[in-house]
Amino acid sequence: MKQDGKDPAMPEDKASSTASAGGLAPSFERCVPDGDNRKREVCRHCGFIHYVNPKIVVGSVVEHEGRYLLCRRAIEPRAGFWTLPAGFLEVGETLEEGACREAEEEACAALDIERLLAVYSIPRISQVQIFFAARLARPDIAPGPESREVALFGWEEIPWHEIAFPTVHWALHAHRADHMSGTPRLHTTPPADWDPAAYGFPTTSR
Repeated sequence: MKQDGKDPAMPEDKASSTASAGGLAPSFERCVPDGDNRKREVCRHCGFIHYVNPKIVVGSVVEHEGRYLLCRRAIEPRAGFWTLPAGFLEVGETLEEGACREAEEEACAALDIERLLAVYSIPRISQVQIFFAARLARPDIAPGPESREVALFGWEEIPWHEIAFPTVHWALHAHRADHMSGTPRLHTTPPADWDPAAYGFPTTSR
């Protein structure tokens, strides 16, 4: 099995499998392909396997003069709540390029990426979320199309009960812990005392 979930001899999506099927409309069934160990969607006509892989989310904890950049979401899910600039990685991007693009799109912000801060696996929603520590390359920020407003918050000013997702909490606390300890490290698990219910999240929320 290819590590990226694709066979280079096969088309890359379900619709394009019609070419390999001689123009027949694709017809998929869930079965275990030869040499595999779990069920996949396999075209009955051409044998194309449609792999469904986890999505990669990339973002940044952005600090400027001791304050943190947050964006109030203008779109669902969690519209009206505050989040870090982050989103899905695009095809052809590096992680750093994706983080910079998301900051530009959501906060009209230019970043200087400093280091990898955290990697969180969220199997419930099939996502891997990757956060960098970054600084503003210039102080100008403004809301992009996906943000109602953007702002810089001191640590004590952060609206913790209006944060969109638990991973935002985790990444902010990871950055703060590194700052307080003076020893940066890669974070992969939420804080040991993390209690989603205390912040108004359902226990199954990411």
